[in-house]
Amino acid sequence: MEIKVNALVLRAADYGEYDKILTLLTAEHGKISAGIKGVKKAGAKLRFAAQPFCFAEFILSARGDRYTVINASETESFYDLRTDIMKFYAASAVIEAAHSLTYEGGDCSGIFAGSVKTLSEMCAGDECGPLINFMMYALKISGYAIALDNCTECGAPLTGAEKLRFDPDTGAFTCYDCGTGAGASRVTYNVLRKAEGKSFEEEFITPDGKKRALRLIREYFSYKLNASFKSLSEYIRLL
Repeated sequence: MEIKVNALVLRAADYGEYDKILTLLTAEHGKISAGIKGVKKAGAKLRFAAQPFCFAEFILSARGDRYTVINASETESFYDLRTDIMKFYAASAVIEAAHSLTYEGGDCSGIFAGSVKTLSEMCAGDECGPLINFMMYALKISGYAIALDNCTECGAPLTGAEKLRFDPDTGAFTCYDCGTGAGASRVTYNVLRKAEGKSFEEEFITPDGKKRALRLIREYFSYKLNASFKSLSEYIRLL
């Protein structure tokens, strides 16, 4: 049986001398693994289909729960993301998050659409804002939303507070004196509120605030998913 899927390449692992195993995030069938033959040969017709960030229409041969790529038609290569070091690591962080938050057989349509949209935005301009927006969106639709309203302990508004805390167990911000989580800054809180489309203090949207926000997101991701996010860590280091 053959199936046609629109898919984003999340991972391409070597298999044998000339082949690879692709991890594909698809709009139609969730996350799946598929073998692709001969793509490591010079001049291979489907070489593009095993490149980082490749978005294509794949035709797969399905036998039970095993898939093999038999053809592909590229929709978007996102080539610009592979020629700029900052964009490359930011895009890789999107792919890492998408891989960690999706499961074979699960509904991945939201993460799929969000990933493709974010990679397109990164190609067109700044990569940092879209990366933060995607991370917040991906956490939210995966059941790990960060609470950004009033203090979850006393109910007091947090906008304007100089010092806050963030509790990774609950994914919530609190007043500094109410909570027991790690300290968090006003700039971090405002950058995350902007990403969520909430009211924010414009003067606290700074490059340092974006870096701090990504650090908090990374630590929260790692805590909840027990996974290291190497690309996000490298992007933060380069900021």
